[in-house]
Amino acid sequence: MSSSSKQRWDALKPLLRLEGSGSRDFLHGQTSADLLAAATGSLLRCCWLTATGRVRALLEIRLDERGADVLVLAGDHNAVATGFEQVIFPADQVRLKPSKPIRRLQILAQLKQEQTPEVTWLLPDEPLPKQWAAMQQASADQIESWRLKQGLPLEPGEINGDTNPFELGLTAWVSLSKGCYLGQETLAKLANSGGIKQQLRYWQANRPIAVGQKLINLEPEAGVNNRAGVITSVMQDQDSRGSYGLALVRRKALTEAELCLAEDSTRVRLTIPTGFVTPPMSD
Repeated sequence: MSSSSKQRWDALKPLLRLEGSGSRDFLHGQTSADLLAAATGSLLRCCWLTATGRVRALLEIRLDERGADVLVLAGDHNAVATGFEQVIFPADQVRLKPSKPIRRLQILAQLKQEQTPEVTWLLPDEPLPKQWAAMQQASADQIESWRLKQGLPLEPGEINGDTNPFELGLTAWVSLSKGCYLGQETLAKLANSGGIKQQLRYWQANRPIAVGQKLINLEPEAGVNNRAGVITSVMQDQDSRGSYGLALVRRKALTEAELCLAEDSTRVRLTIPTGFVTPPMSD
C-alpha cells in the first residue's frame, strides 16, 4: 500500500516527563509494562491501573538516558500526574515535570492481535516527515470508525475505572511475568483463575442504538437473569441508517453470534474486534 493511500491519525496528546536515574524503576512499579527489560528508545504500550487492577489510563512510554516520556493515550492525564506525584519519594530519584502537548501520528490499519502500530511523536511545531505528509489525515469520524472496528478502548465508555485489561482485550499491554506493580495481584489472580466476567465485542445493528442500552439473549429463559451485556460506544452508519460500536458482553453470552436489546428485541450482531487479544480464561 502506497503512502498516499494510507490514512494517519494525527492528534495532540498530553506528555508527562520523568527525569532522573530512577525513572525506569519507578515506572516499572507503577505500570503494567516490564520496564526493566525494555530497550532504551523503544515505544512501550501499557496500562495505568488501580490497586484492584482496573484500567485508569492507557500509556505509551519511551525511555531515554535521562529519564522517560509518558504519553497519555487514553484517560485523564491530570489524574496520572497526580497519581505519580503522590507516590514519588526522594529515594526514588525521580522528578515529574509539568505535562506538555506532543503531536502523535499513527497509521490507521486493522492490526491483528499483538501487532504493534506504526507510531511517531513530534513536537507540535515540527514539520511532518515526507512519509507522513504523503498520507491523508483521517477525519474524526474516520478515526472513530477505525477505533471501533479495531476494538481500541477509550474513555468514557470502556475506560472508566470499572474494567480490567483482560476484559478490554489489552492482554498484550500487560506483563504477566514481571514482579510487583500497582494492580498486579488482582491481574495475577485473574490470569491464574480465568475469572474474566465480560469481554469487549464489536456489534452492528440495523437501527440507531444508544450508549448504555442493555443486551439480553435472543431467547431469554423465564425466571432467569438474562442480562448479557451493555453498549459502551456507538457510531451511526449514515449509509445504512444502522449503527455499530463496542459493547461489554458477559461471559455466558460470549459464544452468541447475536444478542438483542432488552427494550425492544432489536437484534445486535457480535464479532471479536480485530485488535482484541484473548485474555487468560479457563472453564
